[in-house]
Amino acid sequence: MDRKKYFSFTLIAIVIGFMIAIQFRTMKEPEVRDTRDTWQLREDILKENELQLKLIREVRSHEEKIAKYETELKQSKEQVLRDTLEELKEEAGLSEVKGYGIILQIEPVIEELLIGKIVSNVSPDLLKRLVNELNMYEALHISIDNQRVINTTVIRDINSETKIDGHSITKLPFEIKVIAEDLKAAEKLYNRMQVSKSADEFFVDNLRVKVIKPEGIITIPAYQNSIRVRDMKPVDPDKGGRS
Repeated sequence: MDRKKYFSFTLIAIVIGFMIAIQFRTMKEPEVRDTRDTWQLREDILKENELQLKLIREVRSHEEKIAKYETELKQSKEQVLRDTLEELKEEAGLSEVKGYGIILQIEPVIEELLIGKIVSNVSPDLLKRLVNELNMYEALHISIDNQRVINTTVIRDINSETKIDGHSITKLPFEIKVIAEDLKAAEKLYNRMQVSKSADEFFVDNLRVKVIKPEGIITIPAYQNSIRVRDMKPVDPDKGGRS
């Protein structure tokens, strides 16, 4: 066997050995399977689609604002600033809002009252879970017992009383008003709260969450307390700022 034939034979042997090694490794490694069932996958896909739609709406909203600034800046600077201020006040909860939504009525379970159990208070943890669930379902504005809920709202127990930013919830029943983006979103929110997990937790404490679908527009009041701003101070124009 001359050197050329020997080199060809060696090269072919190396290639065959490499292919056998890859095939053996592939057969040896276990197949990683997705253990989620069909409903979990559908729910994850639905959440991703909803997040994508929400981001698209936000992008479109910002694009519309930019276009509005560009077209109206020369004509009406003051009006644009006023509109922006009102929009920021609405987002911060400092102005009254109206829109389509639902009403949740928190009431004692009558069956439990008949056997002597008196329910006079609602747990702050239950309220916080309910608010978190409403926010997850894209609620825009929420009020509890006619008290506006904003980003800095504190729900806690003080001296065995549930307080919302200092307001005590001492009477049952009381209402939680929720405004959605539009009529379609309000109907979707209504359907989801019909099978709410957090609502089921109220029943353990002998409370019932009654979901009411209003026929028209509902109103949520403005935030009444003062908003404290921490860790911020005015910029000194003489010193300037860092770029």
